[in-house]
Order: sequence, then structure tokens, then C-alpha cells
Amino acid sequence: MSVTLNSGFKMPVLGLGVWRMEGKEIRDLIINSINIGYRHFDCAADYKNESEVGDALAEAISTGHVKREDLFITTKLWNSDHGHVVEACKDSLKKLRLDYLDLYLVHFPVATKHTGVGATGSALDEEGVLEIDTTISLETTWHAMEDLVSLGLVRSIGISNYDIFLTRDCLAYSKVKPAVNQIETHPYFQRDSLVKFCLKHGISVTAHTPLGGAAANTEWFGSVSPLDDPVLKNLAVKYKKTVAQVVLQWGIQRNTVVIPKTSKLERLKENFQVFDFEISKEDMDLIKKVDKNLRTNQPAKFWGVDLYA
Repeated sequence: MSVTLNSGFKMPVLGLGVWRMEGKEIRDLIINSINIGYRHFDCAADYKNESEVGDALAEAISTGHVKREDLFITTKLWNSDHGHVVEACKDSLKKLRLDYLDLYLVHFPVATKHTGVGATGSALDEEGVLEIDTTISLETTWHAMEDLVSLGLVRSIGISNYDIFLTRDCLAYSKVKPAVNQIETHPYFQRDSLVKFCLKHGISVTAHTPLGGAAANTEWFGSVSPLDDPVLKNLAVKYKKTVAQVVLQWGIQRNTVVIPKTSKLERLKENFQVFDFEISKEDMDLIKKVDKNLRTNQPAKFWGVDLYA
């Protein structure tokens, strides 16, 4: 099952995120997920594991597990590389061992002090606050992203963590429209206005943190997981599914692409088993009511500045 992007290319509605994955874990994760049926992988330079992902993908392709043309690979431009877009993209391609990317995203709508291509540093000043580069506009960054398409390095380009106003601006100055806006959205942070705005203007929405981050985000950010919500638990019983499966299907039914992350084989299988049931309109409306406007992924903890304030 896939959505057709405004670039004409198809993107699977269910993918696998590889944030906070390391070493040998990556190889097994990629191979196992491909065997299960995953074809969409969401990466980023800042995850610092593109080389390991690339090795696993190369192994899967060379051994005949999958063909390159059947895969949809996303990666992202880090904040410190806004002034070096082409070089950063080529660095990611080299690490991922690919000739082209299916989707390349501006990871966050902020340019920061350059720390070396592909180094993905987050330079902080003496007060521990992110060093924001005020000489590079998002428009300049976007036009450099557009060059990647004409160079044949990237099939589709998009944005990530952009609100309505920044998305609107991107639409205004773009020659190549953003194909995707990847944002945090889940039952506790539904962001209906932003999702509807993007879809209305032909921008597909990918939900990162589609399960709310669960234990990892609770540990890092002190957030509350929607997987513990009693309404969602009751629906899981009703549909004879896990809470995660209900949440992922909810995301798909509201026309977003979901990219859950897990390193557990059983969860990999479970997360992929969401195409054999449908949530009723009544229950979709019920899930709307659990929204808490609760962001669970908050990089201000590391940057000393709240980009969402």
C-alpha cells in the first residue's frame, strides 16, 4: 500500500525508522524487516548510522532479498549542513551505498553553525544554546535542495518539522514543491490543522514518532505514551490487535505515512500486520478525543533553545 507523491513517485504508507539503532543491530533489523515485507526505510545523517544501514541494504540487494527499485529510502539534511546541501547529500549517498535517494528532507527548519560535511554537530555557545546561523535562509536551503533533483541525486525532496507557516512559505518560494512534510504526530499530538493543510496543498505527511516514542521518549523527555491510554487499550481489545497496531492503522486511515521504530523482531512483524482490519468512523472519532496536544520529542533538551516556542 502506497501514496503517490506530487513528484509522481510512490511511497509505501508503512516504513521503518532507524533512529537510535546501532552496529550489528542495524544489519539484523534491515534484513529481517525486508524479509517481513518492509520496503520503506527512514534514515538521517544525524542518526549517525547511515554507513551501517548502507552495508545492510547492499547485502540485501546483492543476495537477492530485494531489488533497489523496490526500496524507498529517505534520509535528511542536518542543521549544520544547510550551506552545503549538495555535498551533504553526496556524503549520505556514499554512506548508504546508493546512486540516488527516493526522498531527501530538510531535517529541521533551522541552519546552525557548520561543523563539517556529514559531521552533524550541534554547536552550542558558552551558555549551552544552539549556535544558529542567521546568514542562511530556509529559502536558500530549499533552492539548493531543488538542485539535487535536477542533478539526479534525489527523486523527491521534502521538509521535516515545519509548521503551517513555514510550510506555506516553502510553497510560496519553491519551484519544486515539497513532496512530504515529516512531523511528529500520534493520538496524543494529532495536529489536524497542519495535517489537513499539507494534504490540501498536495504535500504528503509522514508521521515520525507515530507511536509517541513509548519508553525511549519517556526516558529522554519525560513524556507520556499514548500506548498506555485506556481508550486505545479498549479499542485494541475490540479489534483483537495490539495498541500499537490500532495506532498505526489510525495514522494510515487519516492519510499519513507511518514509520514506527523497533529493534524487536516480534514488534517488527506486529507493526507490519495492520492491513487486515479497518477502524470504524465512530472509533476514529473516539480517538480524536484523546488528543492532548502533547509533543513527546523535544530537542530543546539538547539545544538549549525551543524551536517550537
